[in-house]
Amino acid sequence: MSLSDMSCNGIGDDLFNALRKRETIEPPSTQHNGMTIDDAYQVSRHFLARRQTEGEKVVGKKIGVTSAAVQDMLGVHQPDFGFLTDVMQVPDGGTVSLAAHSLIQPRAEGEIAFVLARDIQGPDVTEDDVIAATEYVCPCFEIVDSRITDWRIAIQDTIADNASCGVFLLGSQRVDPKTLDLAEVAMRIDKNGEHAAEGKGSAVQGHPATAVAWLANTLGAYGIPLLAGEIILSGSLAPLLPARAGDHFHLTLEGIGEASVRFEA
Repeated sequence: MSLSDMSCNGIGDDLFNALRKRETIEPPSTQHNGMTIDDAYQVSRHFLARRQTEGEKVVGKKIGVTSAAVQDMLGVHQPDFGFLTDVMQVPDGGTVSLAAHSLIQPRAEGEIAFVLARDIQGPDVTEDDVIAATEYVCPCFEIVDSRITDWRIAIQDTIADNASCGVFLLGSQRVDPKTLDLAEVAMRIDKNGEHAAEGKGSAVQGHPATAVAWLANTLGAYGIPLLAGEIILSGSLAPLLPARAGDHFHLTLEGIGEASVRFEA
């Protein structure tokens, strides 16, 4: 049985307050028996609406928990999805303030970001449709975070919590996705000057554009399109890396470019 609108909105309010206070809450899925993915999506929309009332604007969408490495790390074995706002974006090479960006227990992940030239909406969106609709791809760091205590998340919890999104940044390079095989793109991440993680585009559901097609079809079932000009994050190519004040991360995506970010308290 689905949760009532009042219950979903109440969970969304709890997550919004946790974000603003930099506190965590217990997993909603353990507090509300029978919570479904549709309930979680309703929670996430209310959570987003609370942010929009403070002036935040949606600039894109994200898919997460797409690779086996991340699924095994989090114990969540299907993808999640959420929204990106302008307030979440930080400049490449910049410094993320844990306090100013309301981060609680952040982790860094390297991704391929897609920027769309035209709208796409499910059902029946394919990998080829995604490539044809993409203006360019670029390097991306997503700094995921969880308002759920100790990252004890089920799929309902991470969807409700806006797919555990914190902040993100894009590298300055722009590459036509039709000019390279995104599945074969190799990524390397260095943390504080030392090799920390690596992966390939194929880690994300076999191909990053396949992940974006899944997102288009999943959101299409809710009547939500992916829009021209939007930034679409396709999912981490390697396990998530804890981020603390003083850390510096640098990623290289072969054939695409580089990005970097620092953290301060």
